[in-house]
Amino acid sequence: MTAAPLRLRRDADALTANWRALARMSGSAACGAAIKADGYGLGAAWVATTLAKAGARDFFVATWAEAAELAPLGLPALSVLHGVRDEDMAAALSGIATPVISTAAQAVRWRAAGGAPCHVMLDTGMNRMGLGGDDLAAGALDGLTIDVLMSHLASADEDSPKNSDQRGRFVAMAAGVTAERLSLANSAGIALGGDYAFDLTRPGLALYGGVPRPELAGAIAQVAFPQAQVLQRRRVAAGETVGYNATWTAPADTDVAILNIGYADGYWRGFSGRGQALLGGATLPVLGRVSMDLIAVGVTGQPVAEGDWLEIDYDLPRASAASGMSQYELLTGLGSRFDRTG
Repeated sequence: MTAAPLRLRRDADALTANWRALARMSGSAACGAAIKADGYGLGAAWVATTLAKAGARDFFVATWAEAAELAPLGLPALSVLHGVRDEDMAAALSGIATPVISTAAQAVRWRAAGGAPCHVMLDTGMNRMGLGGDDLAAGALDGLTIDVLMSHLASADEDSPKNSDQRGRFVAMAAGVTAERLSLANSAGIALGGDYAFDLTRPGLALYGGVPRPELAGAIAQVAFPQAQVLQRRRVAAGETVGYNATWTAPADTDVAILNIGYADGYWRGFSGRGQALLGGATLPVLGRVSMDLIAVGVTGQPVAEGDWLEIDYDLPRASAASGMSQYELLTGLGSRFDRTG
């Protein structure tokens, strides 16, 4: 098999350290892991195996297709956040994962199928998924055996009154439901403090190097390191332009390296003229437009040759500020053309 000219180095030690830091910040609550979207783009099996070795026990995916792919790993506890449709019942009843019930219809469906233990999502103000107070009053959960009763914070990455409002609603709604454990906090919610931890936290972004709140900045390490191979080194004469629409003009004769990465790989057009590659302690600026498969970086005075590998600056907070993309998009957009290592 031909080696790709594009690599994604994954740091298992950093991933483990991030989970342990979040577990410490979770206090007495268990710390789980959201591994949906193929482990936020890093490979769900790799993430799950790494974190299970570190001590994580509660894992969350979005769909039953994701759960089926992870079933051979035999994870301690795997949950499907998007509930259970009619089409999902065969997979759900096979026992590969536990559904997170989020509608009255799902509750009816699950109860009719035997009512095995499940989780339940409550809507506390995000108005996205979850049962509301009217559903509870109507007895939607009657007869169900509930392990985790959860909700999701809409604005935990901001100092918003909505955070305490949602927490208050969650406590009030949970008082009328019998459940083994309560769960509210995502990565940013963990940083809000112990009042949001309850029995189980569900970090996602921060596991992978994302920093959604400043309280996490010193505790979270970069996990994903994209690397691209140099396809060509060329000299661009003063006054000549580089890339589509000629958005960059060489102010002087400039050495340029063409790298095998572009927006088809999740290196978005927002990095045009704003991103950078790294070589030792030097930063190499992206010149002109990011195209589908290629970028150009300035390498004047640097020992860069065809066939060399350069690391792309992918510190998530810094890359987000440069590109205008969220840290979530930067991770989950990493494409299938990378050779994932680590």
